[in-house]
Amino acid sequence: MPAPAANLDLTFQALADPTRRGIVERLAQGPASVSELAAPFAMSLPAVVQHLAVLEASGLVASEKVGRVRTCRIEPAALSLAEQWIGQRRADWVRRLDRLGDYLKQHPQGEPK
Repeated sequence: MPAPAANLDLTFQALADPTRRGIVERLAQGPASVSELAAPFAMSLPAVVQHLAVLEASGLVASEKVGRVRTCRIEPAALSLAEQWIGQRRADWVRRLDRLGDYLKQHPQGEPK
């Protein structure tokens, strides 16, 4: 599997979990410590750390440890890859629907009886 496709798979796997999506949404507001990220979730700190490990493996999140505090931040490039993939699919469907609309205009059905 080519590297971009593998990265995209990891991105969507990471975003498949609602807790991880919540973490990404929080990090979109700015960097946060692991403790700050864990606060809104009813789970242990080690469980949140496991979610962060998945997000880091996918490239969506990066972290840095300074002293005893690990601070996480979002990696916009990984989100851009997913956004581009979704945008390409959307453009394909818009073109298909436009062609269908053109076909239906050229081949109108008879008037309802």
